[in-house]
Amino acid sequence: MTTSAAPGRLPRGRHGLSRDQVVQSQRARMLAALAEAVAERGYAKTSVADVLTRAGVSRETFYEQFSSREECFLETFDHAGRVLLARVAGAPGEGSPGERFERVLGTYLDTLASEPAYARVYLVESYAVGPEAVRRRAALQGRFVDALVELLGVREPHERLACELLVAAVGSLVTTRLALGEAAWLRELRAPIADLVRRVVR
Repeated sequence: MTTSAAPGRLPRGRHGLSRDQVVQSQRARMLAALAEAVAERGYAKTSVADVLTRAGVSRETFYEQFSSREECFLETFDHAGRVLLARVAGAPGEGSPGERFERVLGTYLDTLASEPAYARVYLVESYAVGPEAVRRRAALQGRFVDALVELLGVREPHERLACELLVAAVGSLVTTRLALGEAAWLRELRAPIADLVRRVVR
């Protein structure tokens, strides 16, 4: 999940790469290009041509891999979600539930703050795409709820509801700041939210 180190274009002429390697390179560039274009212009104003220009691929190459701009967006969304979940899953470590939660939260916020283009794809622009993107966003949020339930060891239905509310609240705060272009501020949420959760856990 990175735009700051987006894959570079392949060298002209003979490069010794297999067809699969070329396709994967092109696909990675198109996903990064779409994320960057959407973050800058919004989904509604982003065209396939914007993706082609940023990725350095032809229209034919784009339609060999995606049937539409929406399909490219959905694949970009899924890529961002996979990487974000993987980073969060590796964060807990040892310690009390409150300490582990703070590390998970910090990783989540750090990832979003360092990758604002992909963060906007996930949290802001998915609403502009349509029902399928919204469904995938809800499903990904549900996976964060499941992870939080496991992390805190909750068992009762009302405790799970509290986890759902916490994930929704964090998501709302983060989405608003991203929409305002204030991604760097996201890390400021770590301490107050972690303190609140420690109080509740105790």
